[in-house]
Amino acid sequence: MSAPMPFWRAAGMTYITYSNICANLVRNCLKEPHKAEALNREKVHFAISTWKDGKAEKPVIRSDLAED
Repeated sequence: MSAPMPFWRAAGMTYITYSNICANLVRNCLKEPHKAEALNREKVHFAISTWKDGKAEKPVIRSDLAED
């Protein structure tokens, strides 16, 4: 007897993909000013460093919005 499979797995998605889709739907249903606050929290900040001769060069700080 096999255990039931979550529908997101049956659809070929990862849980992270499913979770992101759900979060976007919830954010789009919010009214202002809550929608603007939620979209502002969606921003992602990260640093990218290239490596040369076994040492990291100066990191580049990025601030991007997640793409739908």
